[in-house]
Amino acid sequence: MTILLTGSSRGIGAAIQAALTDAGASVIGHGTASGIPADFSDPAGPTALWNAALEQAGGAIDVLVNNAGVFEASPLADDDWTAQWERTMRINLTASAELCRLAVLHWQARGVGGRIVNIASRAAYRGDSPAHWHYAASKAGMVAMTKTIARGYAREGILAFAVCPGFTMTGMAEDYLSSRGGDALLADIPLGKVADPAEVASVARYCALEAPASMTGSVIDVNGASYVR
Repeated sequence: MTILLTGSSRGIGAAIQAALTDAGASVIGHGTASGIPADFSDPAGPTALWNAALEQAGGAIDVLVNNAGVFEASPLADDDWTAQWERTMRINLTASAELCRLAVLHWQARGVGGRIVNIASRAAYRGDSPAHWHYAASKAGMVAMTKTIARGYAREGILAFAVCPGFTMTGMAEDYLSSRGGDALLADIPLGKVADPAEVASVARYCALEAPASMTGSVIDVNGASYVR
């Protein structure tokens, strides 16, 4: 089982890589500190990553996990608001879409099934702060894309799942918690704590390796009941 995992250098991505490796999978990572470097702000980045990973894998990738993303504030009054919107969409959504497309075409050409696991966010459903319109929209797009892939290719054995974490104790979340008044945000989580990256990783591992085919199209929340639907 060969898995391409984006954003594997730290946080949730590093935890997913550890969980998948512990389960016996061969993981091809992506990031400056692990695996294959590729800049998703560059339109050529996703295809370059896919081709390099495919070569490293010997021509066959079985699972794609899209985890790479940015969480950068962009207040409405900023002069570069539109540029920041486009950067976030390019990295969080368009790059993931391009990799999903390449994966589906790869499996179709081989006549085999495959799995896609997209790491989205609670923000896809609940929204986010006024400075993070772009982040919430990118993750909502990822969820919609996951459902579309699941419905479109299930009969070919191509399955798709989305995982929607709430706050998770990564570098990005720590910065956000401190800037938004951590105690107030924690009070909004009935569980009383943010998720550990290993908790999110356990769900991603399950979707990548074990989830039954009938679960395709599922969106799984990991948010301490801070948003239920």
